[in-house]
Amino acid sequence: MNADQILAEIREANLSYLMLAQNLIRADREQALYRLGVSEETATLIATLSPAQIMKIASGNTLLCRFRMDDDLVWGLLTSHGKTAANDQVSRLHASILMAGRHEEAA
Repeated sequence: MNADQILAEIREANLSYLMLAQNLIRADREQALYRLGVSEETATLIATLSPAQIMKIASGNTLLCRFRMDDDLVWGLLTSHGKTAANDQVSRLHASILMAGRHEEAA
């Protein structure tokens, strides 16, 4: 993949992310704050963006979304291989609880 392809992929990801974020915020603000990991102010800003503004922001060369899982514990819970389906669900639930707690700490 060359540099132009990477930039095109970043722009496409940005556009998809902004459109998804705006739809989530408009549909269920509280759920969106948790799922996106953004502040009230950021959610308000995203919700009010026009399509032209979204296109302009998305066309940059910097990826707008980022990984929220910064530690090995959460990654371990999400990627635990070889467990039964029931244990896998418990691990994902545990990871969600940890991430929710970190969202509350950041807010």
